[in-house]
Amino acid sequence: MSNQIPLKEKYEASMVLSGVGDALGYNRGNWEFEHDGELIHREVKNRGGVAKLDIKDFPVSDDTVMHVATAEALIKVGKKAEATLSDLCQELVKKYIDCMRDMDGRAAGLTCMSSMNLHQRRTNGDYKIPFNRGGGGCGAAMRAMCIGLRFPSPEQERHLIAVSVESGRLTHHHPTGYLGALAGALFTAYAVRGTLPVDAWGHGLMEVLEKAKQYVTEAGHCVDLNLQNWDYFTNAWTTYLTERGILDGKGKACFPEHYGVKERERFYSKVAFRGVGGSSGHDAPLIAYDALLSAGDSWEVLASHGFFHGGDSDSTAVMAAAWWGAIYGFGGVPERNYKKLEYTDRLTKVAQQLLELSCKPFNEEA
Repeated sequence: MSNQIPLKEKYEASMVLSGVGDALGYNRGNWEFEHDGELIHREVKNRGGVAKLDIKDFPVSDDTVMHVATAEALIKVGKKAEATLSDLCQELVKKYIDCMRDMDGRAAGLTCMSSMNLHQRRTNGDYKIPFNRGGGGCGAAMRAMCIGLRFPSPEQERHLIAVSVESGRLTHHHPTGYLGALAGALFTAYAVRGTLPVDAWGHGLMEVLEKAKQYVTEAGHCVDLNLQNWDYFTNAWTTYLTERGILDGKGKACFPEHYGVKERERFYSKVAFRGVGGSSGHDAPLIAYDALLSAGDSWEVLASHGFFHGGDSDSTAVMAAAWWGAIYGFGGVPERNYKKLEYTDRLTKVAQQLLELSCKPFNEEA
């Protein structure tokens, strides 16, 4: 079914539904900061289930604001044939600083805000920040899916790696943080491409992580510290893929016979840093991927597994919904879930522009 969906719809659904996932997972902070996943599920049920949630009552969080900022920077720089990766990073910094003006009531992350304060104080045009041992949060991952829409083809993989890593470490200069951005972008590219089974995406990520390590080494910025802290992300994903039986990229993911809310809450806490599911760069895309594997083409199941859980639910939701939309479009999504989403016009516009840019060349050289 997904191969019959027009590419334009896939792009628009990826961006718009990412905003939907974010808004529903966030629920004005009432669900993002609620650690009791069972309570969230009871509240959703009392409202009639996900199909009855009217998106006009759910504003987006910082995740969508920064995701749009990433997309707008990609588009602005992408229109210039001579623009480089350095130009893109400088434009990303500008967009991220600008978007901080729209964070009232959106729960902007502390690492993103402190990094933007650092960038704002600079006068020399340098966009690189020091290595940060506390930079392993999900703030780089939550805004990176659109990079996969800009660079969807296998031939653009090196660009996807470079842009994901460098955009991520503008705020989260730690492998656990910026490799989450790589996973978010890569899985979006896989989704749009539609040639690799979802169950094989994790295996693809493990292969790309080796290329990312080579890129970081060659880039030459804080190499030793990055490599010393590299294995946490890769080990977490290796453990997860092994548990699901898909480390080799073959076959279907294996789930427990009983995988209800209680079981998922325990599992999400187990894979998370300090038990807060979705709050880190490794587990936000991991939980989102787990939800996507469980859901298939069911929007309701995707929401149940990926949007509504204890912990940082909007950050898992923003990614899961972006990937799902890039595969299935808007099919099966109740209109009240997305038709009046805040930021719809901007999300739709950047989706269309990213599609136009997706076949354009990009110059990494400074």
